[in-house]
Amino acid sequence: MNNNFSKILGARLISISTVQEATGISRKTLTNLYYRRTKNTKFDTLRKLCDYLQIPLSELIEYKPKQSAK
Repeated sequence: MNNNFSKILGARLISISTVQEATGISRKTLTNLYYRRTKNTKFDTLRKLCDYLQIPLSELIEYKPKQSAK
């Protein structure tokens, strides 16, 4: 699973503080997401980020299924 949060913020020159102020998501949560330290992110958090950034969830989080061993 690829988390594109840091790439998106970097490309748009948006700071974590700006996102925190606009969304109400805790700075700790945003920092952990930015540095890919988190494994479980609440759907509500992802929804708020997608609404703020005006992007679909698939742009924020990319998921590729594991290849099954045959």
